[in-house]
Parts: sequence; C-alpha cells; structure tokens
Amino acid sequence: MMFPILALLALTVSTATDAASTVTFRFENPQLQPASYSLEIHEDGSGHYKSVPGTPAVDSFSTDVVAPQPLDRAIKVSDALRNQLFSAAHSHRYFATACEATKLHVAFTGKKTLVYSGADGQGSCTYNYSQDDLLNRISDEMQAVSFTLEEGQRIALQLQHSPLALDAELETLQDAAKSGRALEIQNIAPQLQSVADNESVLERARKRARALLASN
Repeated sequence: MMFPILALLALTVSTATDAASTVTFRFENPQLQPASYSLEIHEDGSGHYKSVPGTPAVDSFSTDVVAPQPLDRAIKVSDALRNQLFSAAHSHRYFATACEATKLHVAFTGKKTLVYSGADGQGSCTYNYSQDDLLNRISDEMQAVSFTLEEGQRIALQLQHSPLALDAELETLQDAAKSGRALEIQNIAPQLQSVADNESVLERARKRARALLASN
C-alpha cells in the first residue's frame, strides 16, 4: 500500500512545482553590452540570468583586456524586489495588456518584455517606453540587476587577467550602487569577497570591495 501513497505524494509535489509562478524580464539592444539578456524570477525569489554579448566596439585606444562574455547563472533576489514584481503582475492583468507609450516619441533604449506565467494566469507585454510608470520602474530595476551581475563577471575576469583595473571597475560599481543603477549586490558577494581577500590586489580596490559587501 506504500506505492500508491508515494506516487500520490510525488504527483502532489510535481503539480505544486509546475504551478509555481514566474516573472521573466527580457531585454534586447544590439548597441549595448550585453546585447540581450533574460531575468527569470520565481515566487520564492530564486531565479536565473542569461545574457548574450554584442559585438565589441572597435576602439584602437581601448586598454580593456576583458572581452564581453556570455553569462548563464542562478540568482536570488530580495523579498522587496520579488514582491514588487509579482504584485505588478497581479495588478496588471498578468502583463496581458498593451504597455507601449505609442503616443510618445521616445528614443529607442531597448526592447523590454515582461512575462508572467502561473496557474492563475499568464500574459506578456513588450515596450521601449511604457505608458505605465510602474513598468518603467521595474524595467529600470531589472536593468540594474543585470548591470550588477555583468559587473560581477568582469570583476572575476579582471582579478584573473588585469588586477590593476579592479579599482576603477569597483569605483564604477560603487557609483552605480549609490545611484540605484546597480541592485541586488548580494548576487556577486563571492566575487567581491575574492577581491577583498586577495593581498596582491591594491588596498584601495580591496577597501571598495569590502564597502560593497558591507552595504549588501
């Protein structure tokens, strides 16, 4: 009699997993780095980030030895961000609505798509600039999360190949964090800790890394 009970439990777990809701943000702009990416966030705050780099600009004066790299990794977002995403989905018909500000002539900043999928509904909307201020704020925040994750990868690569560039990179990240252009710093804590613990790195860069960790 144990088999039917175990089978029922397995089916219950599978059904609960399948019914879990997800908000996905997708971004595309071939003029930027990365050229495209997606942020998938689940109800428990876990998620996944995947990006595709664009073609590097040709600049004979560039001293940047870190070429753009694709990124594919798990992430975890704060309760505040997760709650905002799912609250917006529920209050905006699961994003199954027109959200582009068609009457406004706004310069192209990137193709943004918000997608909701769950047992209670599903939908999506795509825009360059939305007629809804909340959706614009969400797209800004998702871009700030992407910025943080990409910076984490650059920091790791520079620690390996160009440690002298770390101070300027970390200064950029600090400025972005202060202005809200970098969010969810906890996702790159291991990279920051590696810098903070590395005695061969300039002390100023290590201090910046420790300050970012402390602000997390």
